[in-house]
Amino acid sequence: MSETYRKELVQRITRNLLDIQLLRLIQAQPSMWGYRIKKTVETDSHVKLGHGALYPTLNSLEQRGFLVSRKRRAGGRVQRVYKVTSEGERYLETYRRILGEQLKRPESK
Repeated sequence: MSETYRKELVQRITRNLLDIQLLRLIQAQPSMWGYRIKKTVETDSHVKLGHGALYPTLNSLEQRGFLVSRKRRAGGRVQRVYKVTSEGERYLETYRRILGEQLKRPESK
């Protein structure tokens, strides 16, 4: 696989499916907080993730019932940590199923 294509596609997927990417990340690493999520996305996908994209997306996912958050104190600071709900798990499973179906379809010539 060409590293250039890989990087380009990861960036495109992250930008266009940020909600899915955040759910997948939090599912893999429960109790993540905003800054850690931001840095992990930037490191893994090489996409600069601004607060104006991250927090509205996290809030939307929480409002939709896909995430729950709670505040915790860490090192004198208060952090809001996130966890994927069972509804969020179902949403991700549906995404994976649809993606699998799309990838199995024969290409048109």
